[in-house]
Amino acid sequence: MVEIFSKQDGPRREDAQVTRLIEQNRGVITKLADHFSGGLYSESKKPKTGPQAEGLIIHIGGSAPVHVPEPKIRVTANGRVIAVDVGTGRQLQHFGDLRGGKGVKMFALATKANGFIAPLDEAVAEALSDMNGVLVGTAYGTADLAADIGLRLDIPPET
Repeated sequence: MVEIFSKQDGPRREDAQVTRLIEQNRGVITKLADHFSGGLYSESKKPKTGPQAEGLIIHIGGSAPVHVPEPKIRVTANGRVIAVDVGTGRQLQHFGDLRGGKGVKMFALATKANGFIAPLDEAVAEALSDMNGVLVGTAYGTADLAADIGLRLDIPPET
């Protein structure tokens, strides 16, 4: 059996009949839909009001409120020594890393000589130059390292 489909203008005869049948019985269909959905069908067809701005703070233009960063020195679990903002938790500056293993680690200052891509600026590197290569272990821990860096830069360590 071969069926020939040809393109014609307008809807097919069957589609027009079904559309007419649905339009003629729209009231009955709506009543059944409301009955099955508990009235939610007609409720969903009503126009919805947009959200009202009552009680909301709307900021239009201008600048955002200024947050003054409050830096603290932190030694992370993976051995990075950084300054973070207490309010946002964002990293402000990276001072170096703890390198080594087996309980004794060495502080490597973030300089080009130590292989860091983004070295510290000259003023900070000069203030921390004597900290480069300091051994960190049981006698001199990470809290002591953070406190010493904070003293040299006038930044308190994180508590």
